[in-house]
Amino acid sequence: MSKSVFYHEASVRTDLGKGASRRLRREEKLPGIIYGGDEAPVSITLDHNKINNSADFEAFYSHVLTLNVDGKEVEVLVKDMQRHPYKPKIVHIDFQRVIAGQDVHTNVPLHFINEDKSEAIKAGGIAEHHVNEIEVTCQPKDLPEYIEVDIAAVEMGQTVHLSDLTLPAGIASVELAKDDEAHDLAVVTVKPAPKAAGTEEGDEEEATEE
Repeated sequence: MSKSVFYHEASVRTDLGKGASRRLRREEKLPGIIYGGDEAPVSITLDHNKINNSADFEAFYSHVLTLNVDGKEVEVLVKDMQRHPYKPKIVHIDFQRVIAGQDVHTNVPLHFINEDKSEAIKAGGIAEHHVNEIEVTCQPKDLPEYIEVDIAAVEMGQTVHLSDLTLPAGIASVELAKDDEAHDLAVVTVKPAPKAAGTEEGDEEEATEE
């Protein structure tokens, strides 16, 4: 398994409960948990500011991360994150263990490219994004940072669906695996830009005056 670009120190947490979590947060520590695989869940403590900085990067949510838990390296994925309702702080984070040789299920962001090369958009169309990420399954080593959606050849009025995407080798869409047309989700549609309110009425008034 390749080395993660995100590497964080963590320690096992034995002092549990809301009071303990509040004390940790006052010390700029972040409570979290690791679960999954054949091992029991483990409560951990991390450096809040380092995790918060990493969370600014899109790849943090789709990459395999490495946690050094009291000297033992554990490969994980971020599965849930609770943020403070109004402060720029994380209050809790959940990680799922990544087991070599076992498929992972996670969401991968979509990057829409070549909108500037689309003739439909140059002609006044707009790209309406229906989803910004898709759920995939793959081996940990194959997990992509993102999946590209090329808009260049999409025509006016055309919708790109999941089945139209070119997925990297080893990557499968969870929705498409359900083998039902209803799960072939719309990803992006290029459609005419809406007319400004009152444009038609203004044109009619000008025509009447003439």
